[in-house]
Amino acid sequence: MNRGSNSPRAIGSRHRINERIRVREVRVIDRDGKMLGVLPTDEALRKAYDSELDLVEIVPNESPPVCKIMDYGKYLYELRKKEKETKKHQVGVHLKEVRFTSRIGESDYQVKLRHICDFLDEGDRVKVVLRFRGREITHKEGGEQIMDRIIEDTKDLGKVEFGPRLEGYSMMLQLVPLGRRK
Repeated sequence: MNRGSNSPRAIGSRHRINERIRVREVRVIDRDGKMLGVLPTDEALRKAYDSELDLVEIVPNESPPVCKIMDYGKYLYELRKKEKETKKHQVGVHLKEVRFTSRIGESDYQVKLRHICDFLDEGDRVKVVLRFRGREITHKEGGEQIMDRIIEDTKDLGKVEFGPRLEGYSMMLQLVPLGRRK
């Protein structure tokens, strides 16, 4: 029970509790969820102290504010537990990068294509970068053919988010997966 207004939980918390509630009257809900009605704040505090619990302001914007009689420490514990649970179920999307050259051999192409397919199958985005060296930039159509082939070979796993576009000595393409992560 948090009776002192200088307790560590009361100072840094998001809720006003016990003596930190400074309004004249509050709408009170008891620990079973039953509405007790609008009471003077000191009477609501007395009811909370009699049951060895805290008076917690849960809806401060109402007139009068809504307060609940509860164990504040247990309430914070449950909130933290819910936050951890929601974070656990969030899916992070990663961006994977696969690099090609404009003069890539067939076997190297197949290996890199398999990597792209695996990444898309796992639900990750894939950035394909085709790098031109030296004067290879003058033959962009070779790079465009490779990019078009990649798009064609991965059309059942992913779709083009942007590209292919030329930036300096690199041609880029970004693919996003079609399905959900397994």
